[in-house]
Amino acid sequence: MHGGALAGWLLVALCAVSGAYCLLRTRTGTPQERRTARGEALMGFGMAAMAVPAAVLTPPEGAWAVYGVVFGAAALRALWSARHGSHHLHHLVGSLAMVYMAVTMAPGAAGAGGHAGHGAAAGGAGGVPLLTGVLLVYYALYVLRSAGHLIPAGTGVASFAGGSAEGVVRGGGGGVVGSATGVGTELTMACRLTMGIAMFAMLLTL
Repeated sequence: MHGGALAGWLLVALCAVSGAYCLLRTRTGTPQERRTARGEALMGFGMAAMAVPAAVLTPPEGAWAVYGVVFGAAALRALWSARHGSHHLHHLVGSLAMVYMAVTMAPGAAGAGGHAGHGAAAGGAGGVPLLTGVLLVYYALYVLRSAGHLIPAGTGVASFAGGSAEGVVRGGGGGVVGSATGVGTELTMACRLTMGIAMFAMLLTL
């Protein structure tokens, strides 16, 4: 990354932890929720692997083809699952973004500039600037919206980002009374927010 190895390792840690939490979620919930969690776990671990600094590990040439195939298949599955829920459209965008980055960073790709963990090459930015820009705008809006849902309503930031305080019950002493379900939902949203920020950061390095 432009920010150096430290920023790369931070992305690795955040994405790996998010992926691990999503993996834990695959053990509970409805079949639909477990499928969603599996898709998010795949995304988290895939992003963590992409963000490993090149000074530590340079992926073999075939790794980019594997990324493309795996996330291409994930995109097709998300497209099929989108019939049952609009959230899968976000998984579709994320999977296609991963395919896009894998193609851009593959050895020999025209104008490739290194991936999120490997830094930008001196030859300039890689990828298609317009497509990269569209993805950056999408993830910037996604991060703002996700952050808004984690901020209590009534604040300027929450209102701007479309957040709400649904499901939050305040006790007579002014404290917030939560439940295990509420905490789990907030952790899930926090993981999605983390991966959205990580994807934005990775796209910035193209």
